[in-house]
Parts: sequence; structure tokens; C-alpha cells
Amino acid sequence: MSPAGIVQFVVLLVAIAVTVPFLGRYMAKVYGEHPDHRGEPLPAPGDRVFRPIERLVYRVCRIDPSAEQRWTAYGLSLLAFSAVSVIALYGILRLQGHLPGNPTGVEAISPAVAWNTAVSFVTNTNWQAYSGEVSMSHLSQMIGLTVQNFVSAAAGMAVIVAIIRGLIRRHATTLGNFWVDLTRTITRILLPLAFIMAVALMAGGVIQNFTGTDTITTLEKQEQTIPGGPVASQEAIKQLGSNGGGFFNANSAHPLENPNPLTNFIELWAIVAIPLAFPFAYGRMVGDRRQGRVLLAVMVGLWAVAMVLTGISENSGNPELASRGVDQGVTATQPGGNMEGKEVRFGPSTCALWVGSTTGTSNGSVNCMHDSLTASGGGVALFSMMLGEMTPGGVGVGLMGLLVYALLSVFIAGLMVGRTPEYLGKKIQAAEMKLVVIYLIAMPLAVLGLAAIAIRLPTVLNESILNPGAHGLSEVLYGYASAGNNNGSAFAGLTASTSWMAISQGVAMLIGRFGLIIPALAIAGSLARKQRVPATAGTFPTTSPLFAGLLGGVLLIVAGLTFFPAFALGPIVEALQ
Repeated sequence: MSPAGIVQFVVLLVAIAVTVPFLGRYMAKVYGEHPDHRGEPLPAPGDRVFRPIERLVYRVCRIDPSAEQRWTAYGLSLLAFSAVSVIALYGILRLQGHLPGNPTGVEAISPAVAWNTAVSFVTNTNWQAYSGEVSMSHLSQMIGLTVQNFVSAAAGMAVIVAIIRGLIRRHATTLGNFWVDLTRTITRILLPLAFIMAVALMAGGVIQNFTGTDTITTLEKQEQTIPGGPVASQEAIKQLGSNGGGFFNANSAHPLENPNPLTNFIELWAIVAIPLAFPFAYGRMVGDRRQGRVLLAVMVGLWAVAMVLTGISENSGNPELASRGVDQGVTATQPGGNMEGKEVRFGPSTCALWVGSTTGTSNGSVNCMHDSLTASGGGVALFSMMLGEMTPGGVGVGLMGLLVYALLSVFIAGLMVGRTPEYLGKKIQAAEMKLVVIYLIAMPLAVLGLAAIAIRLPTVLNESILNPGAHGLSEVLYGYASAGNNNGSAFAGLTASTSWMAISQGVAMLIGRFGLIIPALAIAGSLARKQRVPATAGTFPTTSPLFAGLLGGVLLIVAGLTFFPAFALGPIVEALQ
């Protein structure tokens, strides 16, 4: 990585170290208290402002905030809310040509792409098989996509809170109330943060208006059309909520969406702020801050490695150019690194920081084109998603995945010493491990299964894959890994708007979201019913560096064994060529 990249990385870490612990403590206070005997949540920051709003929401929606739900009811509430959201968003996209708030006069989205987009935003994937400024009306962007940016992120955050309750409760049958957790997440965390960030982005030059397009005359006396729209408000929650779907097709590489290094830094901080705050909140909620620090160390360690490796790859330039120069007896390098697909105002180092963050958090936004990364740089991005989006992971669901792997790690440690494994004083037994296995295989089945089918279909080979050989396979594999891990970024050489790709990726998104959340909630429900057992000399400590190393190793080994054959045929072959 270049010196400039190192400085940016250090400044980002300092900003995170200063701000994220405060956010984590605030989130723990929002989530960590049980309702009192009147059904009202115990005091939390901002009650004077937020509690009247929440009471109004409960009254209008007929929600009893004192009623808690079993894991089955919690999961069914999530599924029902998501199903209604998919139907509503699909309807908006299909009818947008007849709805107001359409200054550019765009027509309805095609059925396949509307399905893909609706599922994408409801599952927090935000894959874009469309060009935003050309295909979407302002109403669709605001009422459809931006609303889902809030509620899909809040749903993921609510789920991890329910799972944490399952770990800390004893002889309990309930995990909280999905509707209360969803409401409090939106009102107390996402809306205030998004408002502050939107103002900061507008101050930095991100546009926020309701115009369609403006036609200007350039210095060369040529006319140019400049698109407008409510960009800053969508950009804020796009990054904070691990969403990633941009107002413009170029996403955060667009100068009206991310105009300068300052806005780039703000957006980069926002991508990782809530995912990294959750371990702090977790440590406080379980009553042992060391537990959160261990998970944070694993998140930050693997995230940092991904950024450094990508930075080295992109700053080294294109190896193909250097090898051709050697064949011709000259030195051929790329001054400044691999600039293909990069914005001049950012460069390879800033691109590397963004790539490591966006593929490790299920955010999916881009400030450079991933299809133009070197083979090794693109391979790092692909492998970061294959880890399961836990380093540091999406809002809520990242910590959820890491906790599932923590259970697997203590189970493996228990097998080594010949005793029943325990985590936070709860015995991990056959019922939990069966659910862990379901969690582990759901995403790979969706990614590898659908990718294998896709590369055998003539329509995909002839219409979707634009590059031959290993890179073409990498494009398909990246597309399904992005969908199955609810990431949303893409290798731009893959045409994803065809019927097969749009529909099958929507299926992968659903499996990658609910095929993991439901088993995780079931694990939480099982653990909530158990009593804590006291720690003994034989209890494997889960607050030590040894456990952090074991957890990171298990994560890498499982992902490596699962995806290495396909990975070897794509990025590795391309790099060797």
C-alpha cells in the first residue's frame, strides 16, 4: 500500500476508535433494558424525544410493546414484514410511470428486474440490475428504495438483539418483540445518524434537490445534461445501513454522490461504524466487555488484512503490463498503480480501503469499478464476501454470523478436550449444532449451486458473460457470491438484467438472508431456554487471544474448504495466466 493509503488507513482507524465505542454504548442502552411492569421500556437516551413517537407508532400499528415473542413468532414477524415489503416495492417499481414524483418521465421497470430489485432492497442486498438515474423516478428512489434502506437495516439489527437476548436469558421462552426492536432501531439509531450524515454530505457537495435534469453550456460551448435528485438523504442511509445501492449507476464513484476526499472519508466511516459498534454493544449487553473485544479483534483483523492485500495488489499495477514489457526488453510499469476503473480524485489506495470495507460489510457500494481490479485484488474482494460478510459484517447480521462461528469454535474446542462445549455459560449440544450446520451450508448451496447452473446455460454464456475464460467465471461467481451474501457489489462485466440472472439472483438473496436468520433465531430460542452452568477449570475461555485465533482460523478454514475449488478456477487461474 502507498504512503498515502497508509495515512488514510491510520486516520480511519483513529476516527473509528474515537467515535465507535460511544455509538456502541448508546446502542447497548437502546437495546439492553427490559420492559418494566407497565410494559414500557426502562429509561434510555432520548426518551423525551423518541418515546412519544414510538407510542404513536405502536398505537397506529396496534402493537403491544409489553408482549414478547417466541423465536418462531419473532421469525414469522420478520418474514411477514419482508413479504409485504417485497410486494409493495415491486408494485411501486411496476407502476412508477403512472405515479407522481417522476420529473424525468421514466417508465415501469421490467417484471424480472422489478422482482430482483424488490428482493434486493428488502434483503439488504441492494444489487442494482438497473441504472438509477435512467430507470428510477424520484418517488421510487425515496418512497421505495430509501425506505427499504432504513427498514431492512433495522430488521437485521433487531435480529441480532434477539439473538443476544437468547444468549443471556435463562429458562426463557421469548426473545423480545420484533416490532418494538424494529421501531426503536429506526427512531433512535438510524434516523438520527442518517440526518446528521446527510447534512454533512450536503455540506461536502453531495446534491439534494427534486429537479429532474438541468441542461448547462460548458466552456467548450457544448450542452450537457446534469441529473438531479434527493441524493444526500439516500446516500446517508445507504452507507450507514450496509445497503450500498446508489442513486446513480456509478454509485459512490459518481461526483454528485461522492464529490471529494472528505465526503469519501465520511462515507467510508459510515460503512463500518455500526458493524464495529455492535461488538461494544454486545459486550455491555452480556455483562462482559471482553467478549465483545474478542469478536471486535477478529472483525478488525480480517478487515485490515483485506484492505492491505487489495492495496498492495492495486498499487503494484497490472502484472500483465509488466510481463509484456519484460518480453520486449523494457521496463513497463504503471506509475501510481492500476488506475483502470479508478477515479483520479481517489486513486488505487482509496479504492483498496473501500473495496476491503464494502465487501467485508455486505455494503456493496463502490467508489471504483471492481471488474477493473487486478486478478489478485478482485480475488481478495471475492473471498471477503465468501467469508460470509462478518469482517466486520453488515449491520446486525455480521455479528450474528460471527456468533454462530463462535459456537462452532467452542464446539470444536470441546471435542479436543472431551467435554461438553459452553458459550457464555450455555451448553452447546446437538440441537444447536444441527442448526449451526444448516446455517453454514445455506449460503454456499445458493452461491455454488446457482453459479454452476448459470455457467451451463446458453443464455448466460451468450448474453450475460462479456469476458471469456477465467475472468468470465469470476464474474458469475462474484455475482452469485454478492447476491447470496447480501452484498450487492458486482463485477461490471456481468449483464445481470436478463431474466435468468435477475430471477435466480433474487432467489440467492432470499436464501442468503432468511436461510441464515431463521436458523440463527432458532439457536437463540434454544439457548434462551437453558440455565447457565458455572465455569470450571475445564471451561474453554472465550475472552482470550487464543479463542480469537481459533475463531478466525475456523472462519478461514470453513470458507476455504467450501469455496477453494471454484475460487481456484476463477481468480487464481486468472492471476497465474
